[in-house]
Amino acid sequence: MALDPVPAWPAVGSLAGGAGALALAWAIREHRGRPGVDWFLGVFAAQATWCLSYGTGLLVSDPAVRAALEATAWLGVIWTGIAFLGFALEYTGRSDVVRSRLFGTIVAFGLLSSALVATNPLHGAFWTDLVRDPVFGVETVSYAFGPWAYLTVAAETVLVASAVFLLVDTLLSYGPLYRRESAAVALSSLPPGFALVAWALQIGPVPQLQLAPIMFVPHVLLDAYAFDRAEMFDRNPTTSRAAERTAIDDLRDPIVALALDRRVVRLNPAAETILGVDAETARDRPLAEFLDLPVRVGDEPEEEPDGGESDRTEGIEPDEPEPDGTEPDGIGPDGSRETVEIDAAAGAGRRTYAVSISRLTDPNGTHVGYTVVLSDVTERERRRQQLEVLNRILRHNLRNDAGVVHGYGELLAEQLDDPEQVRMADAIERRAGALAALGEKAGTVERLLEASDPAPTDIRELLNAVVADARERDPDAVVETAVEGAGADWTTLVRSDALRAVVENTVENAVDHHDGEGVKREDGGTWIQASLRREEGADEGRGADSETGDDADARYVLTVEDDGPGIPDHEVDAVESGRETALEHGSGLGLWVVAWGAAAVGADVAYGDREPRGTRVTVSIPVVDDL
Repeated sequence: MALDPVPAWPAVGSLAGGAGALALAWAIREHRGRPGVDWFLGVFAAQATWCLSYGTGLLVSDPAVRAALEATAWLGVIWTGIAFLGFALEYTGRSDVVRSRLFGTIVAFGLLSSALVATNPLHGAFWTDLVRDPVFGVETVSYAFGPWAYLTVAAETVLVASAVFLLVDTLLSYGPLYRRESAAVALSSLPPGFALVAWALQIGPVPQLQLAPIMFVPHVLLDAYAFDRAEMFDRNPTTSRAAERTAIDDLRDPIVALALDRRVVRLNPAAETILGVDAETARDRPLAEFLDLPVRVGDEPEEEPDGGESDRTEGIEPDEPEPDGTEPDGIGPDGSRETVEIDAAAGAGRRTYAVSISRLTDPNGTHVGYTVVLSDVTERERRRQQLEVLNRILRHNLRNDAGVVHGYGELLAEQLDDPEQVRMADAIERRAGALAALGEKAGTVERLLEASDPAPTDIRELLNAVVADARERDPDAVVETAVEGAGADWTTLVRSDALRAVVENTVENAVDHHDGEGVKREDGGTWIQASLRREEGADEGRGADSETGDDADARYVLTVEDDGPGIPDHEVDAVESGRETALEHGSGLGLWVVAWGAAAVGADVAYGDREPRGTRVTVSIPVVDDL
């Protein structure tokens, strides 16, 4: 063995590449256990083996030792690509592929190649005719490549290219979040990769000199940047990919992805369970074989070559729109929702699912398929049925029976002479009337729960009608109105039934629960004032919003004031917090009606005290010109 006093630059560069790999391995050892780290340690171990063996071999002239070091360098070549692909798969969130049969085959190839390079003198699969061929003052060698050497270089090139593709895909898919890390590591593999291919193909003026170990120097520098500056293992794409998987596979709601021809592309585990079929069996089969949808997956008209639209999509008639432009049993632009009952697995009984169908589009906006989401609404439907029964009892049984009691109370009050008995008969009459009114409010609640379309509604006319009804019901009450801006437009596009429920119950509550001890009238009788004004909002002068149709956040403000006893604080707190409470004086349900009706029209309701006595209710209603 002979050593030059001053090693030439090829040896120095190769040894530097190996030393840098060991240094980086030491630097990232504390991150072990995080995605990709163990595989990257394997990459550095293979690189160090490759570079240090080749660099040392350039300083050795003994034929047997030189051949052994050449074989050891080949072991580094074999395992660098395999470990780098393992890192890329695990780092980008594809660790399941690492455990697959395909990756096992790749590892088996590496083991077989290692055995062949160790036994090369017996068969010459990697090289033959190794001879000393010094250049630049180092002990380079020349030999004839065997078939397995070419196969190994080709395989390692494919493996490294696949790993680079995965990292670039991550860079493009997740934007700037992992851009620096992925770009640095992907670029770092290019210099030694090109150098290895050039050496195997005998390209260059000194084909006996392998420059790949030297090219690991810039490789190490780029990797060091990724680890230090970009905090590569403090955040990695595995988190984002796991979030994507969780968004579909780990959801409890069954999700089915369909191609344009309605054949199944993908099922999540929840869909496999309720449909009783595994994803592999269902793939590429029509969804209708497993589930009878209550809505039809709609068809998109495609453009004809002349720029027009065809009336068929893949031979299927498109849905005929209704006169109002909606699609009756197909899928609308925002998806269609119906319910379907399915016999659930594991003895869970028959379950009810809401079906939501949405169009799938690619990044260019091209329609490529559909997603069908089944949301378990069994308990919701059961509660809806219970509410319907409760409302039916309140609206019919309670109201009818209360009417009978009210009638008998009137007859008793007219026929009795004893003042105490007359007082009790009056109490029966009043209570029966309150129960009948409660039944009417229950009917209002049921109507609020039903969907209805917005319609142009004149708030001033609505208020005048409600006030007229209140005056007719209680002629002794003084109900005043005040409208600011006589020539203003008071029309907004909302659910008119819901808005009427809000205005009606706000005024009724003030009238019905007055205690006759007011301060506005000398006799202490009922006094109510309902005022209406328009507020232009913070964006006054900007004009109507082009997207929502709202008139620049303008609001109609209805204020109802009275000088009654006020609303109990616990009832207001319950409604504002959404908690149930006892219905004292029958007012509680009216407050809930106001809250639910306001939510249906996008209004805000605020309750406050009026000095020196009474309540002030402020209802802020959005101005909507068009939907």
